[in-house]
Amino acid sequence: QVQLVESGGGLVQAGGSLRLSCAASGRTISWYPVAWFRQAPGEDREFVASISWSGDSTDYRDSVKGRFTISRDNAKNAVYLQMNSLKLEDTAAYYCALDLRFFSSDLTPSRRSGEYDYWGQGTQVTVSS
Repeated sequence: QVQLVESGGGLVQAGGSLRLSCAASGRTISWYPVAWFRQAPGEDREFVASISWSGDSTDYRDSVKGRFTISRDNAKNAVYLQMNSLKLEDTAAYYCALDLRFFSSDLTPSRRSGEYDYWGQGTQVTVSS
C-alpha cells in the first residue's frame, strides 16, 4: 500500500509562487511515473504535469508551461511542483498521483487520471488578486 501526502498549498497573490511537495510512504515510488492533477470547484479534475521515474521525461498542460516545473528526488521518495507566476485560474485542489504500470520507463507519462493507481488527499492552492 502506498500513501501519498501533498503539502505546500496555501493562499498567494497573483504573480506569486508556491512549491508543492508529494511525499510517499509504504513503498518506493522512485521507479514509477508521478503526475500532478488539479480540480477547481465545479470542474473536472485536470492534468497539470507529469514526470518519468528518472526525470528525463516531463509533460505539462499548455496553460502552465513556462510557469510550473515538476521535479523529483528519488532518494527522498518525493515529487515536487514549483509554481511561479501564479494566476487566478490556478486556484484548485492539487493532487499527486502514482502510476504503477510502467516500471523504469522514460515514456511520457499518461495525462489520464484513470490510469493512476494511487492518489494523495490534495492540497489547496488559492490565488488572490
